[in-house]
Amino acid sequence: MKGKLFYVGLILTFALSAVAHYMHLNATLQFVISAIAIIFVAGFLGKATESVAHYAGERMGGFLNATFGNAAELIIAIFLVKDGMFEVVKASLTGSIIGNLLLVLGLSIFAGGLKFKEQSFNVKLASHNSSLMILGVIALFIPAIFAGGLTTKETSSMSIIVAVLLVAAYLLWLLFSMVTHKEILSEEAIEHGEAPWSKSMSIMFLVLATVMVAFTSEWLVGTLEEVTHKFGLSELFVGAFLIAIIGNAAEHSAAVMMAMKNKMGAAVEIAIGSSLQIALFVAPVLIIASFFMGGTPMNIVFTTYELAAIGVAVFITKSITQDGSTNWYEGLLLLVVYIILGVVFFLV
Repeated sequence: MKGKLFYVGLILTFALSAVAHYMHLNATLQFVISAIAIIFVAGFLGKATESVAHYAGERMGGFLNATFGNAAELIIAIFLVKDGMFEVVKASLTGSIIGNLLLVLGLSIFAGGLKFKEQSFNVKLASHNSSLMILGVIALFIPAIFAGGLTTKETSSMSIIVAVLLVAAYLLWLLFSMVTHKEILSEEAIEHGEAPWSKSMSIMFLVLATVMVAFTSEWLVGTLEEVTHKFGLSELFVGAFLIAIIGNAAEHSAAVMMAMKNKMGAAVEIAIGSSLQIALFVAPVLIIASFFMGGTPMNIVFTTYELAAIGVAVFITKSITQDGSTNWYEGLLLLVVYIILGVVFFLV
């Protein structure tokens, strides 16, 4: 009965959100309905991810969740880049990175830690994740430091070279972690009962849930400008926090659900894996794509505020996850850092 009510709520809220959007109802009303719809869609994506992980393993399930979630975000960002809204794109990318590292991982560790005294995941995977996060920070900091002494053309050339290198590094990481060293970085098999759906049905529902996430996120983001203007919020805060939180709502839910079922390997892959994918793949692809859209291409130079936020997020996350074990207090520390950044971005 409980399951049936969930699916009724999923279909009903998604349909109402679509009606509110296409009927151009009041922006605040659209925002509220779409926000409720995203909660149900996020739950659906979480169930689909868990079912896929049952067949493919926790790491692959988490990777697919992060990839499908970021695919929707990449598509939306490409349209923003085409319109020349580079600063909004960079702010939302920053928000996605710090949101996944601090909010998503923090909530997952905290919620899982309240149920289980200590949770663990592959320590070698934690070490590699830390190295990749530092690579992402270096790739963003170095261009920003030297950009002041370069011409616009030189900055563009530097951006495309760095972007290509980051994409290559990410693709080789997938080869390393999923093929050549798959056994070393995989999680220990843990029995979690039967999957709710068959393998093919699980994959189909994962794709369907991702499409629903893309629509509801776009509808919700479409109301943000009017709603935030009404409540007097800054563009930096909106881009780095509100859009990022809303755009990644499904990943938030899925990661927390995994952690509460003691599947910390999948939760880490969703949170940290998604951040790495944003920094090493999504952002570089957007820079490369902008070169083929005509006009001024987007560069890889982020603002001081954005770099500071990313650097702090990576530093505290590396410190907490490098031993391959977590508890509720470590999750709380990540959430505290996220709140501090949120307050500062709100007041700037």
